[in-house]
Amino acid sequence: MEEISKKVGDQIKKYRKEQKMTLQTLADKIHKSRATMCKYENGEIAIDVNTLYEISCALHVPASELMNAPLPENVQPDPGIIAGRMGQSPFFKSKRLYFYFYDGRYNHLKDGIINIGERDPETGDYSCTLSICIMSPDGRSSEIYYIGTVIYSAMLIRFSFINSCNKLEEALLYIFNPLEQRDQTLGLLCSISTADLVPCSFKCLLSLTPQEATEEFRKQLLFTDAEMKRMKKLNRLLVTNI
Repeated sequence: MEEISKKVGDQIKKYRKEQKMTLQTLADKIHKSRATMCKYENGEIAIDVNTLYEISCALHVPASELMNAPLPENVQPDPGIIAGRMGQSPFFKSKRLYFYFYDGRYNHLKDGIINIGERDPETGDYSCTLSICIMSPDGRSSEIYYIGTVIYSAMLIRFSFINSCNKLEEALLYIFNPLEQRDQTLGLLCSISTADLVPCSFKCLLSLTPQEATEEFRKQLLFTDAEMKRMKKLNRLLVTNI
């Protein structure tokens, strides 16, 4: 583990120096002390996944580049795994995801389905569609249909959608790509409110299987006190991984 921490630290130092960024500047960007940042680069302490992602954003470098550590000589790669796709989460492999968010305007939990299509050989992106069931204030139900693309990375998955009936409405959905095997993950949906045409964002949850709309499940879709406190401090709308 110490050897891996050292390799990651060396990569961080390499990219930081290439950008002529001081240790203090990088520490400030991820809200850590200079001493802690120094220990990260020297491999003295292990870096958790969230901090590694924050560092990759600060350096504008994919997290996979910072984790560029080969397998030990005594560990052979599984021939059944395609090169470059080791450790993919089930969210990378799934062709269908179930999408949920809570709309506080109507006190209503909304759900939808994301279907993921084939990969474009030229761009490398995957096609996808999103259908959301909505209910108006007068109790009428309808469905909104979006088309778009999805891009996968080691840490995040990004969906880009356009309303098939209103080209003005484009929605961006970022979800965590969990490294461990689990069937739920959180994300942030950024779009415009079609009712009053103002920018808006929702905390959302995606699952590999349909979820029951219980009160406990609804609470997972609400911003926590810790998230609200962090938003106020940083003046940014954020969600944390579960």
